Amino acid sequence: MKSFLLWLMIHPVETRPRLWLRLLRPFYTHCAWSSVIHFSSRMDVVPFNKFQLGKRSVVESFSCVNNCVGDVLIGDNSRVGLHNTVIGPVRIGSHVNLAQGVVVTGLNHGFSDSEKRIDEHRVVTKEVVIDDDVWIGANCVITPGVHIGKHCVIGAGSVVTHDIPPHSLALGAPAKVVKNI
Repeated sequence: MKSFLLWLMIHPVETRPRLWLRLLRPFYTHCAWSSVIHFSSRMDVVPFNKFQLGKRSVVESFSCVNNCVGDVLIGDNSRVGLHNTVIGPVRIGSHVNLAQGVVVTGLNHGFSDSEKRIDEHRVVTKEVVIDDDVWIGANCVITPGVHIGKHCVIGAGSVVTHDIPPHSLALGAPAKVVKNI
């Protein structure tokens, strides 16, 4: 029964919500009246996980937001920049600025059993938490399970694979703290 309901909601090949569910999105998402989701954004949002967008927050053009495997919660006065990808479970605080081309994902694919095809492995999720007042530079990748502390700056092109303490400037692949702010 569960797999049939999932098939009714999500197209099995396109792995995105079916059209009827996308048309009902305003009834099961929580977006503040002053928030903006640009028309060209791909919102793969389903009703069985939370999606929340705070006051005066923006999801820019050509971004993709997906809550199919975990909640996506975005605070007030935050910006998901051009061509970003946000895949839950993700919690983004207030006054967070994601520049263009950023990938924030709480999803990873398992690959431990070499006898199985890669698409037969289960997905693994670990929540990504980005605290308030954070700036993430262009083309960064934030991997599952990472916690970025309050008032941090992540330099452009960085790959964040571990927690970043509050008031830090982190750069590189993998990102390393180079300075306290």
